[in-house]
Amino acid sequence: MIVRAATRSAILLALAWTMPPLAAQAGGQEMAWQAGQDLIGKPAPPLVLKTIDGASIDLGRVYGKQAVYLKFWATWCVPCREQMPHFERAYESAGPDLAVIAIDTGFNDSLDEVLQYRERLHIKMPIVLDDGAAGAAFNLRVTPQHVVIGRDGRIQYVGHLADARLDAALLAARTGRADATSVAGASAAGAASTQGYPPVRVRYRPGDTLPKWTPTTIDGMRVPLADPDLRRPTLLIFLSPWCESYLATTRPALSQNCRLMRERVDALSAETSVRWLGIASGLWATETDLADYRKEHGVRMPLVLDASGRLFRAFEVMQVPTVLLIGPDGRLERRIDPKDFETAAALHAAVDTKP
Repeated sequence: MIVRAATRSAILLALAWTMPPLAAQAGGQEMAWQAGQDLIGKPAPPLVLKTIDGASIDLGRVYGKQAVYLKFWATWCVPCREQMPHFERAYESAGPDLAVIAIDTGFNDSLDEVLQYRERLHIKMPIVLDDGAAGAAFNLRVTPQHVVIGRDGRIQYVGHLADARLDAALLAARTGRADATSVAGASAAGAASTQGYPPVRVRYRPGDTLPKWTPTTIDGMRVPLADPDLRRPTLLIFLSPWCESYLATTRPALSQNCRLMRERVDALSAETSVRWLGIASGLWATETDLADYRKEHGVRMPLVLDASGRLFRAFEVMQVPTVLLIGPDGRLERRIDPKDFETAAALHAAVDTKP
């Protein structure tokens, strides 16, 4: 891939002010290392990935024959774009002992956006548009997130930076040399909590009765998704604390929808005949970021950080803002996607459905 330096610099300067709350390089690396704590040294999941061109990549058949380099990224992600030349070089220099695969997170991205991005930057390696399954399997927390799998099929490295540690991990994976955990340089932080709900095995759609999940808010309160008294409907607001600021340049329409959602929720949240609960994505966010978001905008509804992504996956939420209406009986009644959120009138209509 050849990207003119002047053009690339102009892009980065134009977008730099919109970096996520933890976009400092050290913060991103720490989050990636934390995400890797439950992964390093373990067998990699034998996923079957489908590229945007329709090809299938059966990782289970690759393990034992090649090392694997997965890069999780997004078209709206500034550091992803900044690191793309390194990633392209890794692909171009890969021999028969290394498979290099780009996995778009699918979060706030569409197939058309990925195709346009590939054409604009002349990306050549296989690209997968994730539906959340790969991100879940590899504890996705930041973009980019690099995952290196040895020829023995075990995960050797999880990181954020395109630096000497990543290069060393790639070399070790290809040659079988070096201790995986020493290459990873992982921190002592633990894996994300399940927050009161089990691993996702079923996807829930309108008409389904929901399990009695009780996620924990950033204030330490256990809050059932549905009204335990079977009296009030509940509105689940799926959000990201950096949507308004970070996407203002790269996804202005989506950024505006996030702002409209927040403003409409603020205006309606005094409506006590409806329960309100905000579910924030754990991608590029911590509880501290979510608390700062609440303070900055005066958000009054309880907020949950879905660090593991289990709730997002359970309801197949890949874009924010997304709103779900749960009836008093615990049944999922309505879904409001970003494309239906142009004026936020849909949220007002959902509130008006209260008994």
